[in-house]
Amino acid sequence: MTLPALPRPVVGLLALAALGLILAVDLAQSGAPDLFTAPPALALGSGQAPSGAHCTAQ
Repeated sequence: MTLPALPRPVVGLLALAALGLILAVDLAQSGAPDLFTAPPALALGSGQAPSGAHCTAQ
């Protein structure tokens, strides 16, 4: 017994729905990030030294 193939738009919508469900569960479980206490995404030229990696230890 073979299952009928789903059209591309249906597969795309199912993938987007699954991604949205994963994001919604993650947001509900962890809460929204506090943007005022988050580290900068790119600290190029800001004077802030990197931390947390093995190559930054002195």
